Order: sequence, then structure tokens, then C-alpha cells
Amino acid sequence: MIALGQFATADCHRPTRRAFLTAGASLPWLVPAFNAGWDPSTASAADRLGRAKSVIFVWLWGAPSHLDTFDPKPDAPTAYRGPFSPIATRVPGSTFTELVPLLAARSHLFSVVRSHVTHDGGHPQAGTLGLTGFKEGPGPVHPSFGSIVGRHRGPGVLPPYVMLGRGVPRDVVRPVVGYGGGDWGKAHDPFLVNCDELGEVSIPSLQMLEGLTPERLTDRQALSAQLDQFQRRVTEPQFDQWDRSLRQAYTLLTSRSAVAALDLSHESESRRQAYGQTAFGQSLLLARRLVEASVPFVHVNWSEYVEALTPNTDFGWDTHIHNFDLLPTRHCPIFDRAFSALLDDLHERGMLDSTLVVCMGEFGRTPKINNRAARDHWPQCYFSLWAGGGVKPGRVIGASDAKGENPVTRPIEPPSIGATICDFMGLNSVVRARLNVLPNATAIEELT
Repeated sequence: MIALGQFATADCHRPTRRAFLTAGASLPWLVPAFNAGWDPSTASAADRLGRAKSVIFVWLWGAPSHLDTFDPKPDAPTAYRGPFSPIATRVPGSTFTELVPLLAARSHLFSVVRSHVTHDGGHPQAGTLGLTGFKEGPGPVHPSFGSIVGRHRGPGVLPPYVMLGRGVPRDVVRPVVGYGGGDWGKAHDPFLVNCDELGEVSIPSLQMLEGLTPERLTDRQALSAQLDQFQRRVTEPQFDQWDRSLRQAYTLLTSRSAVAALDLSHESESRRQAYGQTAFGQSLLLARRLVEASVPFVHVNWSEYVEALTPNTDFGWDTHIHNFDLLPTRHCPIFDRAFSALLDDLHERGMLDSTLVVCMGEFGRTPKINNRAARDHWPQCYFSLWAGGGVKPGRVIGASDAKGENPVTRPIEPPSIGATICDFMGLNSVVRARLNVLPNATAIEELT
């Protein structure tokens, strides 16, 4: 079920004007894209629709080890290779580790890139670089890949850019800066949704009065008449923006299809179990429902923090100490099961061709095992997984050296991630020039 919370209000019989305005203010996607200089309705059909209709971007926050998952080095020295054995995949000559057997059996559905590099070894900084293609400062923050796609496709009943997780990805100290609209403004930030291990969905920014259901809200259309007082306090352009925002907020709150897309109780128990009873697994299932409801970009976070702050919180992939304990007992079983279920689900529903799936972290982990019998940060080499949306599956693109320390093929940098997503979504170089984004980035041509 979906939990909508409650508004703070002084009127127990109906939503106050202030409460409803708060709803509008908290829905940043509702400000039309053309307010920032780009009107999707003026784009050609070829510009608006690429091979993919939606993106599911899976962010393995904290940075997984490439040697222990999708780029094993069984012939490397003991200090590098780790304890996990390689296993065959369905791609001739390609091996993964024994920790991802379900994905090894589905390697014909996706392609692996093994030659990524980035230019910062800190989580927030590498996160911004990985999500925008640009380093943090000096100067304005660039829009994220999700914001670019969301702005290009424009708003609908559901927001064009949704982020699933407990919150914006963050280190212990601060969050990633480049997760949203950047210098385009808050209108292009993602809409945050939390999905727990039971599939319970909560949306803090869509809060309603206690006991006020969407059905009861349909009797409250007279609320719009109260806006005249608000109009006198703002300029005409500001009111026009608020008016559009409030109309769309009302539409979302009263749309059965929008509410249904966020309600995992519509899924069979067997389907929900296939994804696993974890927040990550249920979030991937929710992502499938959202793209099924035509949301252009859904970003799924593995966790909010790179590592556990307390024993009861989600533990990201920042495994400086517990790498060889957590990967076989927690991280890889959860990931292998949930990501395999997502690929199966999309494939069985005929959605894989129209849904681009991208999975990666912000960097890799040290090939050489540290003195705590684990792995540290390693921006010099890492991996990504690509499926659907026009991607040629069953390929291994790029290669790292014998120890997994550096690419021996062309290094693929973060801007290429964004350019590739844009290409598959129909945002070719002409459209990107119009939007003034990723001006010199080149796509990963081997994926097509």
C-alpha cells in the first residue's frame, strides 16, 4: 500500500489553502520544462523518442569490487584475486565470480563494461561526477543524467524523474551534490520515494490530512477558488507557475492510475518474492511499475549511506573492512536475486526492448587487498552493466589488466555514461547542444 502521511493544517474538515500550496511547492517536477528554456512539445518526433522509452538507473552506492563480481582475476597473485572462484557465463570466454550465479545464467540479456575510470576517490565527489559527468566546482553544479532525461521528456501525471531510496545518496559527512537539476533549478530535481523491505511505499512530500483519501479529495475542487488571495501576493508569472503546479498536484493526488503505479499490493506474492524481501529488491519491482506507467527516468539507490551508521541501517558497498564477509552473505545474494528478477520481469513482459537498464557504482575497489583483509577505494578501474533499450546484449566491452588495476583498452569516463543514456533515449548531439549538456561527451558505441 502507499502511505501519504498528513498535512499540518488548522482545519480538520478540509485541506487549507496553505496545506495544498505546500503540496504544490514540494512537487518540483510540476514546474514545466520550458520554464528553463526547453519545450518538449516543440521537439521533433525523432528527438522526443529514441530506442528506449524509459531508463532504470541502478546506483550501487559505496562502490562494489569489480574483481569480486564481474571482472574476476583468478590468475592474479593471491594478494589481488580474492577468495571467490570464477564461474562460466552464457557469453563464450567470459566469467563472473561465484557470488552472482543467477546473473551469470542471464548474461545473454545484458552487456558488461569493464574499463571505466573516474577522477576522484571520494564518495560524494565521485558520485557527482558519476551522475553528471562533471567534477564538483568551482562554478555551477551540472544537471544529472536523470534531470536531463526528465527535462527532455517533460512532466506528466507522474514525475519524469523519480529517485527510489531512503534519501539522497550521501557519505557520513554530506550528500552527493549532483543528483538533481543543478543550475537548472529545483524544478528538475528527482521526486523522492521510499520503499521498504515489505514493499510499503511512503512519499513524505505528498502528505495529506489524516483520513483524507484521494476519493474524498475529488470533492474538494472548489479549493481552486481560494487561490485569488494568493494571486494578489505574487507576480503574474509566479501565479501562472503555481496555478499549473497546483492543477497537476491535484491530478496526481486524485489519479487512480498514478496511485496504482506506486502500490506494490497489485503485484502477485510470487512476483514480490522473486525480487526478494529487501528494500533494494522491492524498489526494483517498484521501478518496473513506474516505467510501465511511462516514467522516463527511475533512479534506484542501493542505500542512502555508503556504509552502515548503526547495525540496523542499510550497509552500502563501502567495504573497507568487511568486504569478504558482506559480499557472500549479504550484498551479492541480494543483488544477484533482485537484479536477475528485474531482467526476467522486463523480458517476460516485453518491456526490455523499450527500457534501458544501467547499473554501476561511483568507482571500484582496490585490486590489492588491504591490511584489514578487505578493499579500499579505486577510481582507476570499475564496471557497469547495460541491458535493454537498444543495447546489444551478451557482450563484454573493454578490459582491465591482469591484476584489475587499470584498463588496457580505451578508458570510459563518466561523461560517456550520460551520452550513452541520452543516445538511447533519443537525445542526440543536436538535442544535447540545444540543452547545453554533455557538449563533448561520446557514447559507448560498442553497446549498439
